[in-house]
Amino acid sequence: MVNVENLYKSFGGQFLFEGINFKINPRERVGLVGQNGHGKTTLFRLIVDEELPDDGSITFPRHYRIGYVRQHLEFSEDTVLKEGMKGLPEGERNHYWKVEKILAGLGFSQEEMNRHPEEFSGGYQVRLNLVKILVSEPDLLLLDEPTNYLDITSIRWIEQFLINWPHELMLITHDRSLMDKIVTHILGIHHRKIRKISGNTEKFYAQIAYEEEIYEKTRINSEKRRKEIELFINRFRAKARLANLVQSRIKTLDKMGKREKLERIPCLEFSFRNIPFPGKQILNTKNLSFSYNPEKPLIKNLDINIMAGDRVCIIGKNGKGKTTLLRLLAKELAPQNGKITCHPGLVKGFFEQTNLKSLVETRTVEEEILYSFPDVNRQLARNICGAMMFQGDDALKKIEVLSGGEKSRVMLGKLLATPVNLLLLDEPTNHLDMESCDALLAAIDSFEGTIIMVTHNEMFLNALAKRIIVFQNDQVYMFEGSYQDFLEKNGWENENLISSPGDLSEQIKSAQKESGEKKASIKLSKKEARRRRSEINTERAKVLTPLEQHILKIENNIELHEKKLNELNEDMVTASQAKQGARIARLSKSVHDHQSSIASLYDELEDITGAFEEQKAIFKNRIDKLEHS
Repeated sequence: MVNVENLYKSFGGQFLFEGINFKINPRERVGLVGQNGHGKTTLFRLIVDEELPDDGSITFPRHYRIGYVRQHLEFSEDTVLKEGMKGLPEGERNHYWKVEKILAGLGFSQEEMNRHPEEFSGGYQVRLNLVKILVSEPDLLLLDEPTNYLDITSIRWIEQFLINWPHELMLITHDRSLMDKIVTHILGIHHRKIRKISGNTEKFYAQIAYEEEIYEKTRINSEKRRKEIELFINRFRAKARLANLVQSRIKTLDKMGKREKLERIPCLEFSFRNIPFPGKQILNTKNLSFSYNPEKPLIKNLDINIMAGDRVCIIGKNGKGKTTLLRLLAKELAPQNGKITCHPGLVKGFFEQTNLKSLVETRTVEEEILYSFPDVNRQLARNICGAMMFQGDDALKKIEVLSGGEKSRVMLGKLLATPVNLLLLDEPTNHLDMESCDALLAAIDSFEGTIIMVTHNEMFLNALAKRIIVFQNDQVYMFEGSYQDFLEKNGWENENLISSPGDLSEQIKSAQKESGEKKASIKLSKKEARRRRSEINTERAKVLTPLEQHILKIENNIELHEKKLNELNEDMVTASQAKQGARIARLSKSVHDHQSSIASLYDELEDITGAFEEQKAIFKNRIDKLEHS
């Protein structure tokens, strides 16, 4: 449990937090949201005493343990497994199987667990730091963008792991769909204040928008009333017989106070520039092959056709060749075998995380974007700087002083400035906040040209993918259909999901015991497998259908209450303008009743949705076990 009281924090005279208060209660999983630079990571650093508040306090129960994944990489053991075991709690120092399970879930093979940690890339080393924190089972787990270095199967694994986390959790992530699946509450940083609600990001932002709309209507009405009173005072101040009325109005004015207009938080809106494409087929590959190691080909005899307007997403585990394929299609790499044929009218734009050497270190951010294309003027360059979170003087920073993440945003900004008809994007959401990701998704969706994108973000996959290039089981193939179609028809092989971190060691001990006894597995016949699958699907429908119907009923009720609430608010504004005090009182009570009903329905929806997802996972595991028996 965390208790934050009257917390203040500023940097260089600019306040991040002004008297914020909140609590994290037992077993709550809290998503921390807010734009980049608004203090999310600073709040984590305050909680773990890496920063000191200007005023206020953060308190915990005695012996309360906090787990925070730091970017500092320092290893003292000679194998990944031994290094991971350093995170085990006292009394469990020899429970290596617990570490093995989490290492496997985060993408380490059995062979890799016995290699030295320093043999791995920075991304895998950060994963190892994450493993040490997860196995320590702290009372409060703080995760700041934990998926930045994870591939899609590892993200799906950690998603299930965190859904079953038995203690408190605070999560910062740009992946909205991931956050909404995991958290029970949202803690939002907005206008230097903190707001906590039960529910997901959609509910939080809808609530903020609703409250700001009411505030603004009230402010406008109050300002109108203030002007009327001031006009009366100025008009009759000199008339002695109205002196009492004038004094009364002056007192009323003093009591009213003045509502300040809300500070406008920039809303990112941008779009990619499109050049019309004159043909139907953008490009195709014939027998395309490439490998860095002749014994382990990444891409072998790949044939694909990309048509104008296609939305193609490339998915698979890290290190399997996704970025390599994108670089081949961008002509950044030459095929070792096969051929790539491009239409002569093709104009491509390529965004790659690691291709930062093309930036000129002595230029400013604004200049880099200004020089991206001949027709880019200063106003457009400034607009793109703002969209990439380089507002004001930040646009005048030299490239040489920027971090790797900031340079990536400059590269994305240069691509926004350049007219193209094919976008090749490699993990474009890294280093963006949630609002920027939403704006980027809208920009990609509205782009009239063709998209080929590598991403592990399932919200992007569900929203955009119409065709999918899949790297799986040492093969590469084109799947015709959406990401949901892929999950239903193919799915990820050996997807390693666990039911609960708390009983992890018991699961593995049980598995070891079964393995030790060396029980012979009996191969089911196809007929028997079909019969059992049918039984499971029938049982699944009986369990899940009533839950789905209950969820739909609750959602419909929420919609009805919210519709009525909108009507009441409109009536409230009318009544306020007409100065109908009795009617305002009645409307206020009705507004309160509907708001209470909506809050209760959201709580009920949260519970029933959790039960639905839990049962769905159980039946999925049963199907998976059947298929592997």
